[in-house]
Parts: sequence; C-alpha cells; structure tokens
Amino acid sequence: MTEIDLSQSDKVREYCKINYVDIAKKQGLLSIAIRAGEVHSKLKLSNQLPLVCAALGANKFEECCGVRRIHIDGPLNGANTIFVYIFK
Repeated sequence: MTEIDLSQSDKVREYCKINYVDIAKKQGLLSIAIRAGEVHSKLKLSNQLPLVCAALGANKFEECCGVRRIHIDGPLNGANTIFVYIFK
C-alpha cells in the first residue's frame, strides 16, 4: 500500500504500529498505553483528535497490531485520551 492509498485513519494506525506497538513488542512489554494528543501532535494534524481516537479505538487497530484494548482513560476524543492495550 502506498502513502497515497492510505486514509488518515490508516496513517494513524500505521504510525502507532511502527512507533508504539512494534517498539513495545521488541522490548518485551506486556502492555502499551497511547495518548491521542501525542499521536495528533507527532503527525502534525490539526483539529483531528476525534479521528485519532476513532482510529485507536477501532477493532481494525487491534487486529492489525495484535493487541486487545483493555482500557480507555480520559475525556472522549480529547488530547488526554489514553488507550491501553495488551498484546495477544
């Protein structure tokens, strides 16, 4: 898949897989927490926090990354929304 073929949600999921999930797996961690605002900032998005939260909250993210969401903390669709996952 080329970058042109990716939706914004797919870009969020791909970024998080590479920069959070894959690194945590290599480190042997059992769980991972991702803060929506950090992803939003790193991807240089503007007013797209609901999109980031939707991408991280989707079953598609869990399936492509081999994780299971166990907790969401913080405000709905906010910068301080934290998604917590365990590895399958």
